[in-house]
Amino acid sequence: MLEQVIFYTILMGFLITVLLSPIFIPFLRRLKFGQSIREEGPESHQKKTGTPTMGGIVILLSITLATLVMTFKFSEPSVKTYLLLFVTLGFGCLGFLDDFIKVVMKRNLGLTSRQKLIGQIIIAVIFYFVYRQTDDFVPNISIPGTDLSLNVGWFYVLVIIFWLVGFSNAVNLTDGLDGLVSGTAAIAFGAYAVLAWNQSQYDVAIFSVAVVGAVLGFLVFNAHPAKVFMGDTGSLALGGAIATIALLTKLELMLVIIGLVFVIETLSVILQVASFKLRGKRIFKMSPLHHHYELVGWSEWRVVVTFWFVGLLAAILGIYLEVWL
Repeated sequence: MLEQVIFYTILMGFLITVLLSPIFIPFLRRLKFGQSIREEGPESHQKKTGTPTMGGIVILLSITLATLVMTFKFSEPSVKTYLLLFVTLGFGCLGFLDDFIKVVMKRNLGLTSRQKLIGQIIIAVIFYFVYRQTDDFVPNISIPGTDLSLNVGWFYVLVIIFWLVGFSNAVNLTDGLDGLVSGTAAIAFGAYAVLAWNQSQYDVAIFSVAVVGAVLGFLVFNAHPAKVFMGDTGSLALGGAIATIALLTKLELMLVIIGLVFVIETLSVILQVASFKLRGKRIFKMSPLHHHYELVGWSEWRVVVTFWFVGLLAAILGIYLEVWL
């Protein structure tokens, strides 16, 4: 029964996205919700100007419907299900505001960094106070590949804030090439679905595979050459969602492994900025890292597929360390 629920959840998430996108993309185009491309970005990206963005709305709708419908079919939605949807939709709303300001109000930077950070922290704190009321709440951080865990007490609220803010921004930074985040997210959420299943956290597993189905459906239209971008609406939501799954499964540090592509992309930006400020020199031709490889001559598709492969290897390693080691 559960295996069927998992399969049909992926299928439902995929089909909702695939069926709604051909309706939604022309609608975005009529509203002139087109992507603005930074002038300092790779020159090859300028031809993407005007491609409809905010496609993350379809992803969020698909995740929500597939999760709720299939969860009700299997059992009653748990507190964890609602927490996952709350964080995902909360970060999605922040991303929507950011996209709306950029696209409609023509302010290319969108929300200020402070406004976005405050919104992310508020969502994280609300998540913490609700999560701590559940029977499953333990302020421990597990060490991947071992049976060890560290009790951090009330500092766990800082861990939650750092993880939600950090990984939502990490996925957002990674969303710079056609299909890059769609593919890496499908792999990462798929890995956490396996780990949640292994823990008998079937509510978390159902949500995870709903995301897998939704982003694979979106990839049909987001693969190079992209017909639509997910925008911050999608990337911030996906980053918040994967961090929440890591917290609920008590596999926080495992996300550094399974989400290795997101971590590397973020580190490339941090190192680039630090190097330029301290030494006046850049380490990479451009950051995030995917742009560096474009500028050394790799095709966009080659960069994306390579990063997908790295993400797949990292996901397999994460599952091996947790399940089979």
